[in-house]
Order: sequence, then C-alpha cells, then structure tokens
Amino acid sequence: MRLQMTDLAVVPLDTDRAKDATVTGAKAANLARSAVAGLPVLPGFVLVPADRAPGADAGEEAVRAAWESLANTHGALVVRSSSAHEDTEDSSMAGRFDSVLDVRGWGDFLTAVRTVLDSARRVQVLRPAAGTPPDAGMAVLVQPMLRAAIGGVMFTADPVAGRTDRILVSAVRGGPDQLVDGSTQGVRYQLTRFARLVRTEPAEPRGERLLTRRPITRLVALAKRTERVFGGPQDMEFGFDADGGLWLFQARPITAMAARPDPGARLLGPGPVAETLPGTLQPLEEDLWVAPMSHGLTLALDIAGAAPRGALRKLPVVTTVDGRAAADLRLLGAVPSAHPVLDFINPAPNARRAGAAWRIGRLKSALPLLAVDLMADVDRSLADLPEPGQLLVGQLLDALSWGRETLSALHAQESLAGALLGPGSGATAAGEALATLAEGRGRGLTDEELLDQYPVLLALLPPTLGRRHRLPDHTGWTTLPRGVGALPVREGLRLRIRWVQEMQAQAIRELANRSRLGDCAPGLSRLTLLTWAELVQATDDGAPPPDLLAREPRPLDAGQLPTAFRLADGVPVAEALPGRRDGDGQGAGGGFGSGTAWDGKGVRPEQPVLVVRSLDPALAPLLPGLAGLVAETGSALSHLAVLAREFKVPTAVGVHEAVDRFPDGTPLTVDGATGAVVAALGEEVAA
Repeated sequence: MRLQMTDLAVVPLDTDRAKDATVTGAKAANLARSAVAGLPVLPGFVLVPADRAPGADAGEEAVRAAWESLANTHGALVVRSSSAHEDTEDSSMAGRFDSVLDVRGWGDFLTAVRTVLDSARRVQVLRPAAGTPPDAGMAVLVQPMLRAAIGGVMFTADPVAGRTDRILVSAVRGGPDQLVDGSTQGVRYQLTRFARLVRTEPAEPRGERLLTRRPITRLVALAKRTERVFGGPQDMEFGFDADGGLWLFQARPITAMAARPDPGARLLGPGPVAETLPGTLQPLEEDLWVAPMSHGLTLALDIAGAAPRGALRKLPVVTTVDGRAAADLRLLGAVPSAHPVLDFINPAPNARRAGAAWRIGRLKSALPLLAVDLMADVDRSLADLPEPGQLLVGQLLDALSWGRETLSALHAQESLAGALLGPGSGATAAGEALATLAEGRGRGLTDEELLDQYPVLLALLPPTLGRRHRLPDHTGWTTLPRGVGALPVREGLRLRIRWVQEMQAQAIRELANRSRLGDCAPGLSRLTLLTWAELVQATDDGAPPPDLLAREPRPLDAGQLPTAFRLADGVPVAEALPGRRDGDGQGAGGGFGSGTAWDGKGVRPEQPVLVVRSLDPALAPLLPGLAGLVAETGSALSHLAVLAREFKVPTAVGVHEAVDRFPDGTPLTVDGATGAVVAALGEEVAA
C-alpha cells in the first residue's frame, strides 16, 4: 500500500520555523538552532503534519521535490524520528523511536518514513513534554547519510560525577550509531575544558590514538560553542568525514546530571550521633534534641581546644538532613584533615591546644565531680516534677525549656567524659537495662510496668515523640544488674540524657491530648510538625500556624544517610572517607572472629557477624553469641561497642560502606584489634 504524502508539509532545517520544537520536534529543532547559529550541521528537511506548519509546502509533490533535491546531491539519506517528547530537558527517550540509515530510492524512502511514524504508535511516552499530549504527531527528520571515518558521543559535562569542568568523549571508527546501540564500547576520553587529556580507557599506545591532539581540540571547541547556543551541558553525537570535516549529528540536554557539592561543602555523616538519635526526626524532635546536642558538642570542642572557635560559631556541629541526624565529621575529628601539611606548619592548632591545656588538666580531675553534681541535679529535678497531667500548659512548656538547657549541659559533659575519662569500668546503661529486663520478664511484668519501675530500661529505646517502641522480647542476658550508681561517668550522663528526652516526650503527649489537633500519622501527634518557636507562639496566642493541617510528617522508613557525604542542593552525595582503604575500620576490641554476615533481620546463621550502619543501642539483645560486629559509623566508646566487649564480640567500627559490601551470607573475618574486616572465599581470605 502506497503511503499518502498529502497530509505532510516540508520544513527546511535551516529556517526559523524549524527551530520551533512544537512544529518539528525537539531533535530537529535542536539541529535547526545549531544550523542557524553556524554550527556544522548537515542540510536537510523535516516532514511534519500540514496543520502544524500553515503556509509551508505540503503534499506529495512538495515532499518528493525535497527528497529529490537532497538525494540527487548526496545520495544515501538517513530518516530519523523527531518527537516532541525526545531530546528534552526532562526526558531524552534515547533510542526509543526508530531511525533508518542508508535510504536509497523513492520507494525505500516511503518505507523509512512509515517505519519512523509507526514507532510513535508503539512507544509509550512516560513523561510527556509540558503542554504536549502524549499522542502528538511524530515529525520525520531527513538528512544526508554521512560515511563517518570516526564517530562518537560527547558529553560536555560528567553526568555521573556531576562535574561541569570535564568533557567526556566516546569514539569509534565509523558512525556513532555503534556506540548508541551499545554494540561497540569504543575508546573513552576524559578531557578538561582546555582540551587536556586526563584519562583514556582503554589505554592507547601514543602512536595509535584514535583521536589525536587536533581532533580533540576541535571537539572541545564544538562542545563549548554548542553549550553557548543551548545554555547548558549537552549530550552530542558527532562524526569526522573522510576529509577530516567535523559534523554535529545531534545535541540534546543532559537529562540525568548528578548533583555536585560546592567546593566548600563540609563532610557530614551520621557518625556517633546516630547512636543517640537513630531514627527519622520530626521538626519538633529536631528542636528539642538535635539543637541541644549540637550546642553541647560545640561547648565541649571549644573547651578541649579541638576546633577553631570561628568554625564552631559559623557551623552547627550537628544538623539534620531530611530528619536524619548528621554531624560534621571534621569538627568531631572522625576523619583526617583535608590539609595535613598546612596543619603541620600552622601554629594555630597547637596554640589553641596550649590555651586549653590548663583547662583540661584541671577539668580532667574535676569532671567526675561536676558530672555527679549535674546528674544529681537532673535526678532531683525529674523526681520533683509532677505527672504531666497535673501541670498547666505553661508549666509543661517550662519543663520542656528546662529539658533543652539541661540536655545541652549533659551532652557537653558526656562528650568531655568520653574524650578525657575513657570507658571507665566497661559497664553500660544498656547492659544494666538488659539484665534488668531479663529479670523483669522472668517475673511476668508488662512493658508499661517494667518502664514504670525501672527507668534504666529507656536505654534500650530510642527517643520519640510518637508512640513508644516495644522493649525486646528476648534478651539472652544472664548477668545480674549492678545498679545505675555503678555506671561509669559517661554512661550515667547518657542515661540522664535519655531520661530528660522521655520527660519531654511525655510533656508533648500531654499537650497533644489537650490540643485536639489530632494525629498526622498513626501514633504521631500533629504537634510534632511544629518547631519549638511555633509551639511556644501557638501556646501563647492559642492558635497554631494556619498551614499546620496541610503539613505532612516525614516518612519513618526513609533511607539511611551515607557514612560520609556532602550536600548538593540539599541532597546527600556519598563520598569515600579520606585515608581509608576498603575493609579498614577502627578496632573496638573483642578479639578475632569469623562467621557469616547478618543484618539482624532475617534468619540468624550459626556464626553470625552483625553488619549494620550505626551502633543503635536497640541492637543490644542480639549481641550474645555473635561471632563479630561490624558498623559503618560509631566509635570504640559507643554503647554497643562497650557491650560487645563485655561479651568478647570482635568489633570493628567506622568500616566504610560495610552494609553494601558485605551483604547477608558473606563469609567474614573481623579483627577487633585493628578494625580490619575481610571477606573469606572458601579456605582463602581476601580483602
């Protein structure tokens, strides 16, 4: 059946009308813009529905005349798709529609046009271009078939690394269609914007390079010119003809450009703060718990002279990313300095430490007494505080405010205690809680009864303003409790932090019951979507913010933060920890062990090595019988690390990307002394 051309119009590629993507489709419009701007584009024309181009030459006679003019001059043609939905900023639709190469003769031309038009009916458009219906008619781009000596694809930025200072080129002998369809890998060149060759993959002998210095220089110049025409990074196809002429076959925006952090973006990570705040926090939880923690750590770093005051004033030590707590890893000293040589010759750090030395010397001996006084004050204040239901609204706010100030002091002293006093006796609040829980379970007490009688059990539960988590069903613990008073200083401070957080949670639940605002999620009051300032203001004037009912809570199942990352437009971009090799971590003790990687959720293997992102104290019931413990974050002074040492579980912390590199079932060996973690293959052990 002969294809009817009467409904098609011809739009020459080098005209202003061809630059309109709603008429000729994005691919042809991009080439038309390039041609009008003087870029090396092959001549051609576009076939479009006649109603899209009123006044243009239309009908079979016009189409045949355009074909004959191009075919008689150049011979073989290429017939390509040009949809309004491909080659756009939002969607490339790369390779989804058909193109036909080496078209000769009028009959073959009609068949090729039919093939391209039919492909528009077969392909589902997932993201239609703005203002364009999914079934908008396909335009057909017709150009001469160039026999390229060398062809390729060029990205004017590195879309994977998000680097706009790099140009990536993949080249092959022949046309770029071999690269586009994936049949040939080609040679990959990474270039600077000054045409300097950074890397070639695979490596080429100097005398056998596919692209030499001059072609590379011309490609970089074309990349820059094309970017100026379109105003952004481009994905381009090109070809060199037999005479060395460079031609642009296609240009479209890079649609999947990775975010790249600013050069000064700081290195963040969940680190030790994930042990205290392991879950997703709502806005009010951030203000009640993250802000005091950041202030307390800032005070501790300043007193110890561990960080410059200018940086401490300018940057919060602890922040949140989508409700997940993260700390500045460099300020906390969790990673080496980015400029070790400059730090070595810089007198400021030593002078800062010298200025703090006299404070530290006196503080080291005085800190235990100061901590005991602070803990006694906290215990007395909590004991004197009536039940939340007996307090007026103003008194509830006063209790919350006192809690924020007290948490700041507790975090400051807890941090200093960890740095100056060490782990102490090795006893932990979580260990005491597990022993108490085992005894209480034996007496048949419920969760509520246990928590009412033994506040130490809160050490097993993360803080939350929502519904409280359940206590573990089984502990596997046989050690008898030694009493809260026997805990070392740092553990005593940590336990008070948890008690103050629980007091605040009870006060917020009481306010929620009185507010009658309802829940925004099961077990989560709408009050948690307020900030602290908004809560105070709403209590003063009796009216919550007008948009409160429209606010949505943060999802509690949000993904974990990377071990180390920088922010790019608010999005975490993972980064390898400097100076770390794969498998290296920090030894936290427990000896040497081997077994099978386990995430703590599935069936427990015979010799389980627990591999987790953070040392959440809630994992404590899993410790008995572990062959090893591996964590991406944390320190040797973490709750869980101390508990693991009590059970002689080989423990390594700070192991980069451990969860991803050691999935369930991986045979592992863990050295608790060096922090080395290696995957065992059969009888051999390989890093």
